Amino acid sequence: MRVPFSLTASMTGYLARKSVSGDKKFPLVMMLEPLHACNLTCTGCGRIREYKSTINEILTVEECLKAVDECGAPIVSICGGEPMIYPEIGRLTSEILTRKKHIYLCTNGMFIRKHLRDFKPTSRLFFNVHLDGLEKTHDICVERDGVFREAIDGIKAAKAAGFLVTSNTTIYKETDIEEIAELFAYLQTLGVDGHMLSPAYSYAAVMTKEIFMSRDEIREKFRQASQLLERYNIVTSPIYMEFLRGERELMCTAWGNPTYNPRGWKGPCYLMTDAHYPTFKEFIETVPWDKYGRGRDPRCEDCMVHAGYEASAVLGGNKKLGDTWKMLSWTVSGKMGGILKGKPAPANGKTNGNGHHNGNGHSNGNGNSTRTSKPATPVAAQEDEVFRIL
Repeated sequence: MRVPFSLTASMTGYLARKSVSGDKKFPLVMMLEPLHACNLTCTGCGRIREYKSTINEILTVEECLKAVDECGAPIVSICGGEPMIYPEIGRLTSEILTRKKHIYLCTNGMFIRKHLRDFKPTSRLFFNVHLDGLEKTHDICVERDGVFREAIDGIKAAKAAGFLVTSNTTIYKETDIEEIAELFAYLQTLGVDGHMLSPAYSYAAVMTKEIFMSRDEIREKFRQASQLLERYNIVTSPIYMEFLRGERELMCTAWGNPTYNPRGWKGPCYLMTDAHYPTFKEFIETVPWDKYGRGRDPRCEDCMVHAGYEASAVLGGNKKLGDTWKMLSWTVSGKMGGILKGKPAPANGKTNGNGHHNGNGHSNGNGNSTRTSKPATPVAAQEDEVFRIL
């Protein structure tokens, strides 16, 4: 299976209920931002810039849970900011799991080892670690040296403790897809369970515009990505990938991934902010949805990100004959846990000046390996081995 059976069953049942009820606009994934503060200043991120004046605002656990209940989406993506610096991230996650939701905890990975004891392994929880390339490239993107190493150490600790882990990669104009293939190959040796991909979006709050792509550039980049990356357990849906390659058109379904943060429900979408709404009902009923999307709002012209279009793919936008079978076969054909699980990472590669991989994910900046990878620890490892890693 490409994802846990519990996730597939939960989403299938949810969609069936919505079909019977006749609901037209409903969420699939709730983007929960309990805070906007972050320990990094990533070049392509608009959050810490957009909410600079309210960066210290924070939601209580009770406010978060009220929003989760109000929204009703079967999947909650806890993001931010950096959610692992949220003071009660363990309790928040536990409370959401008791509601039978699935969680993607989106993190830069630097605090996984520190807070791993706050969580318990379950098929409903993923650590979703953001990695935009190998060590040199990623550290440039996040504007701090050593972040890649910390993230990799966090992944190793989480996998040793029995947690599910996915990677999340943003594709920019200068992204080297061959490097991303090397990254995925390395992550597979660590037992990473899947990989998400999405093109970058030019936030109004991000000043470095030259890193973003036009729609035609996105299509060309993802044609190359499909050729090089399809061997790995990509958890970005095949229909959305067709859209990214220019093989079909989709219209944005912004309400499919609603965002809740300390200011309220963010409208119209995760990326654009025209207003904040106090309730989810008001968000759904008040946002003028027909004014947004390509051909309607100039800000939407080159946007092809998952927050707006992955839901369109799942909900059957521009449906074609065979799509149901395509999604089913894609789901069952995947393989979680890495293709080389339990075997040592390759240690005979080299790092070049472009940040390409040396086999263990760590280089000293001169192209030479600084340490040798160890075999991935089995999920059944004893707790003392986990704490030794921590």
